[in-house]
Amino acid sequence: MATVSYYTPEGLQKLKEELHELKTKGRAEVARQLAEARDKGDLSENAEYDAAKDAQGHLELKISKLEEVIGNARLIDESNLDLSKVLILSKVKLKNLGNNMILNYTLVAEEEANLAAGKISVKSPIGKGLLGKSVGEIAEITVPAGQLKFEVLEISR
Repeated sequence: MATVSYYTPEGLQKLKEELHELKTKGRAEVARQLAEARDKGDLSENAEYDAAKDAQGHLELKISKLEEVIGNARLIDESNLDLSKVLILSKVKLKNLGNNMILNYTLVAEEEANLAAGKISVKSPIGKGLLGKSVGEIAEITVPAGQLKFEVLEISR
């Protein structure tokens, strides 16, 4: 069964651009490597040819997986998001009750996650722990470093 993932228009566009890049430049580069290795003679003892064939297999697998992800992607209509609880694409203002730090995150699909940009995956421990919470609720989340408690201060788009 295929997994449906939800994306922003920008996130889906980025995946499509990556797929296009792999299909054009990626395939052209692998074909060049194969031709170069073939020109070196006997293919039965040609390590470069074997490496190029492996690279081709990995590239085609990556293309296939990306096509599947894009095929099962759904765009999120941000205008209909419920702001009463934390959902994918919610911007959440949190207070870490352990150290009183205020944090701001946007919950996104796994492929769009970028901690430096404040985007965390809904599949991450913190993302999972926040889903469905409302303003004022405390999310107790187990992470590798232990137990964290976050108070949801604000939910926006």
